[in-house]
Amino acid sequence: QTAEAVQAAKDAFAAWNQRGWKARCALLQTAAGLIRDRKYYLAAVMTLEVGKNRLEALGDVEESADLISYYCQIMEENNGFVRKMDRLAPNENVVGYLVPFGVWGVIAPFNFPMALSAGMAAGALVTGNTVVYKPSSDAPWTGALLNKVLVDAGLPDGVFNLLNGAGSIIGEELVTNNNVDGLVFTGSKTVGMDIYQRFSKHYPKPCIIEMGGKNPAIVTQNGNLDIASEGIMRSAFGFGGQKCSACSRAYIEQSVFHEFLDLLIHKTKSLIIGNPTDQDTFLGPLINASAYDDFQSYVESAHKDGTVLTGGKLYSHSNLDNGFFVEPTIITDLDEYHPLVKSELFCPILYIRSVKNLEEALTFANDTEYGLTAGFFSEDQEEIDLFFNTIRAGVTYVNRRSGATTGAWPGVQPFCGWQSSGSTGKGCCGPYYVTQFMREQSRTV
Repeated sequence: QTAEAVQAAKDAFAAWNQRGWKARCALLQTAAGLIRDRKYYLAAVMTLEVGKNRLEALGDVEESADLISYYCQIMEENNGFVRKMDRLAPNENVVGYLVPFGVWGVIAPFNFPMALSAGMAAGALVTGNTVVYKPSSDAPWTGALLNKVLVDAGLPDGVFNLLNGAGSIIGEELVTNNNVDGLVFTGSKTVGMDIYQRFSKHYPKPCIIEMGGKNPAIVTQNGNLDIASEGIMRSAFGFGGQKCSACSRAYIEQSVFHEFLDLLIHKTKSLIIGNPTDQDTFLGPLINASAYDDFQSYVESAHKDGTVLTGGKLYSHSNLDNGFFVEPTIITDLDEYHPLVKSELFCPILYIRSVKNLEEALTFANDTEYGLTAGFFSEDQEEIDLFFNTIRAGVTYVNRRSGATTGAWPGVQPFCGWQSSGSTGKGCCGPYYVTQFMREQSRTV
């Protein structure tokens, strides 16, 4: 099945590339329009399939359309990345082109099943590549609906090929197939690094790997504690912490620690847990039984080695007994080298610690293998400048109530992971993303 899909993509590549970037953009803009037209249906499916609340599911769908449109916009702003070069000899003309590689494998996660799938695929498609697309095994329905959008928009046969099945099987087949010219993946560091290290065998091939995070937020005595507690709560517990950008560590200056903690616990306890199709629900279920079991294991470890300040229990009320519902959890009193502090957990658990000053907070915040997002709360400009100049993360936010470490948007916040969070230094949602799906060719006449 995988080999057939790759061959279909290879066979379709030449004609798709020869259509030219303007025709490709027109078709993909049609797809973006269809997503906008169907956004309520697509969001409803996503809520049922992965448990996102209604607002987050709608945002996911809208972002997918905006990602497609934004990458088309980047192609238009750069004239399809065709540039006339300087002339060395009087009788020679040179033009520089960025041209597609060929067939790209796209391996998507469950947590943004429409936006990340559409964004990665659009980066490949708009630049003239063809795609073999593997959605998450936890989100095949959403993946199928994205495929239908592209078919309905008029995408030719073989240009976008949907494969459902186990990631361990299909992913392995994409990594080892010599006809796959590039691979883009969003998921865990363990899987991402395995792909990155094994994909290029006979010669270097492009491999765009976006991985996890252990994202810190810092609050100083000069910060607005109400805004800070709201922003950290939203980033820690939105979609159950199942985001690579989720806030999982918070460092609070000791002079305001207890006041901040009271606010944070109060806001956390007020969150509505329940059926994600209900309008007032903030937190739906975890994605699957494995995540549910992991949460229980992490809480047991927190009780054993530290302190659980709030939450930590399974949530079973009325008709929720058979779902993977858990309480948002805040923990403390752990060593900085404890696995709960160092490892990405991907569930609603936030570690919090009192620190002496900003310098200590920055030291702790940077003491991680990851480098995805980071948040900061202070009204002092010198502290803000120190944060920006010191923090090692690709996506940074200051005084953000809507999300201390979460919430990137196409053309607004480039989403780029450093260190173990990403492989290329050029993030999705940004102006340089699509260039990774192309290689340079100079043409001298």
